[in-house]
Amino acid sequence: MPDITAAMVKALREATGAGMMDCKRALIEADGDAERATEILREKGLASQAKRAGRSANQGLIDAYIHFNNTVGVLIEVNCETDFVANTDEFRALVKDLALHIASPAAPHWLSRDDVPAATLEHERKIFEKQAIDLGKADQVIPRIVEGKLEAFFKDNVLLDQPFVKDDTKTIQSLLDEVGAKTGEKVAVRRFTRYRLGEDLE
Repeated sequence: MPDITAAMVKALREATGAGMMDCKRALIEADGDAERATEILREKGLASQAKRAGRSANQGLIDAYIHFNNTVGVLIEVNCETDFVANTDEFRALVKDLALHIASPAAPHWLSRDDVPAATLEHERKIFEKQAIDLGKADQVIPRIVEGKLEAFFKDNVLLDQPFVKDDTKTIQSLLDEVGAKTGEKVAVRRFTRYRLGEDLE
């Protein structure tokens, strides 16, 4: 399998507007060839997200979810471009599914990677580096190990990177991309808050 770096994934995502995991899968399928990966994304209808990325999404829904035992609650805002789409059954179901996901043990701390504080990332990076050193890993492979562990950290803590609780073959970002592709509109989570009984908000 080709060595797919985070930089390669990021560059393809910026070029196509497709989701992070979709870009990674396309690069793996294309053996690291960015042009072929772009074609793969276009063939799957995922690169068209780029056309919607710059559009304004000011419509949508705010929804709440309370877990059956009344100890966990979620408030979420999901945006689209028109109230027509916001009122469709599919969009309403998406919002409810997202609220359910956030309330689940997945319990994301941040919406996107950009929301993770730089100090937190640096702290995690140092821990991962020390772990690799303590295991006696060679200097040249430590950066790759650290990047891999950071990817796992994002998957555990960042909503858009998390596997969807109802279908772990797709991430939350790819779920949003799917709905966006079907509706022809930009679909995005604007913000969320997760409440747990007895805990302070972070």
